[in-house]
Amino acid sequence: MAQKFAIKKDDLVMVIAGRERGKTGKVLRVLPERGTAVVERLNMVKRHSKPRGAASPGGIVEKEAPIHISNLMFFCERCNAPTRLGVRTAADKSKSRICRNCHESLGSD
Repeated sequence: MAQKFAIKKDDLVMVIAGRERGKTGKVLRVLPERGTAVVERLNMVKRHSKPRGAASPGGIVEKEAPIHISNLMFFCERCNAPTRLGVRTAADKSKSRICRNCHESLGSD
């Protein structure tokens, strides 16, 4: 069964473990069934593709590989640091994610 994660598509994240440690990037896709996320221009791998007609000539293609979600941490641009996320409920029962360091709202859920 797929889990629910605090990190969502288009979030800015920092890699906290592994080969890409310390780098930041935007989340392109979250794969909850595998517990991973694809981050823009991070964890690049080379894949060899066969020619498939005139449209795709084939060759070596570089693309992003998924990174385990436990190795990523939300990056707050206001604090300029990686941070945990919290949830604030407004008077009208709407929820918004907040930075645990600066307590600023990051947008709605």
